[in-house]
Amino acid sequence: MKKGSAIKTPFIRRLWMVLFLLIVLMGSSYVLITLYFSEKYFEEATQRLNSNVASHVIEEKFTDQSPILEDGTVNKALFGDLMHDMMAVNRAIEVFLLDRSGAVLYSVVLDHSNPNQPSPSVDLGPVHQFIKENGQRYILGDDPRNPGIRKIFSAAEFQAHGDPYFIYIVLAGKEFEEIAGSLQTNYFLRLGAGSMLVTMIFVGLLALISIWFLTKNLREILYSVRRFSEGDIKARVPNPDRSDLSELALSFNQMADTIENTMDEIKSVDRLRRELIANVSHDLRTPLAVIQGYLETLQIKKDQLTPKEKEEYYHIIRDNSERVSNMVGQLFEYSKLEAKQIEAIKEPFALSDLLMEVQKKFQILASKKNIDLSLKLNNKVPLVFADISLVERALQNLVDNAIKFTPEHGKVAIETKVNLDSVEVWIEDSGPGIPEQQLSEIFERYKKADSTQKSIGAGLGLAIAQKIMALHNSTIEVISKPNEGAAFHFQLPAYSV
Repeated sequence: MKKGSAIKTPFIRRLWMVLFLLIVLMGSSYVLITLYFSEKYFEEATQRLNSNVASHVIEEKFTDQSPILEDGTVNKALFGDLMHDMMAVNRAIEVFLLDRSGAVLYSVVLDHSNPNQPSPSVDLGPVHQFIKENGQRYILGDDPRNPGIRKIFSAAEFQAHGDPYFIYIVLAGKEFEEIAGSLQTNYFLRLGAGSMLVTMIFVGLLALISIWFLTKNLREILYSVRRFSEGDIKARVPNPDRSDLSELALSFNQMADTIENTMDEIKSVDRLRRELIANVSHDLRTPLAVIQGYLETLQIKKDQLTPKEKEEYYHIIRDNSERVSNMVGQLFEYSKLEAKQIEAIKEPFALSDLLMEVQKKFQILASKKNIDLSLKLNNKVPLVFADISLVERALQNLVDNAIKFTPEHGKVAIETKVNLDSVEVWIEDSGPGIPEQQLSEIFERYKKADSTQKSIGAGLGLAIAQKIMALHNSTIEVISKPNEGAAFHFQLPAYSV
């Protein structure tokens, strides 16, 4: 997949669908709003243009004759001729004669043959307002032929026999509505199709550009994800902090880092597993070969060997058996620590008593090599809060390691230092020291401090001690220079009541 190529996903398809619906909605809304305001514009323009029609009717037609006879009835001949003449000139208008209450007295567009049928009426509120504003304001009034419908009109007041009457002219009558309705449908279709097409083209181009920019960061993330899924574990989203989808980009990069680290750790474990097999095979081969050799010798020459020689052979076989047992025990112990099957059961205890006990246990081993094993306790060493059995195991490994690598007539010192909220334990020896390039490796699995020196074990003693300290949220640090010995130290939290 090339960087920047199109993304065909359900998300993008849904985004396009939403934009299409928005385009249709916007186009329809535009057409409806345009027609609505066009109609209002036409109505207002028509009303203002014809605002004085009613006044002109009164001035021109009612000067010599009155539309109301002396008996109060309507002069239908006069009024009928007037209405027919006006409506013949402008078929859109309908003329009505109103009394002072707004009731329709006469109109040629109404059926007055049934005297029992009540005449329609017009609300005079808009009429008075129209006359007051002199027709210069857009006002809608009642349509006598369609109760509940309001239309543009022109109106004027006149007096007849001392009573007020009104000429009320609807400027958009029924015939106008029919013609306008058919034209409106036609124009709606034409305007709708045209405006919809223009709107869709414009908005479509705008949407295409917008989606391209909006999905740019998404395409970069998808590109990195696909590279990663195809085996490029170094693939990352560039500049994730500047991305519009920074949280997603950062999450992917963190996930990729975690996966890469896990893969590196798996490779490291596999490499160390192979090293373990090689180291254990090598370390077990020698004692097992010795045991096998001396057992065969005892079996073949049992009648020729003196009791002293037999005792010596038995002693060698026992020492090598202990060596094999010690190696297997270390492997088993470390595997449980590695699998987190051991938990620290912490409790307060006297560290000074534990150190004296460890010194006593290793005193005999130190004496065999004429090593001075000393213990220097700080005054008032407080109680520490830790797992006493695990701490004892770590101390044994460290002291055993110090004695193992210290030559005869050397020194091994155990010392405590009290801090504000912790107690430090130092174990120093006068051995050959550790080369600087090996300092970072001595706590790794199956690594020995000096591969040239013959030693018992698979190199797990320091690794086990470091794992134990990790269970106590501590770590073992080492200070060493070649030919100047080594000093290991760690801290345990002091117990406070």
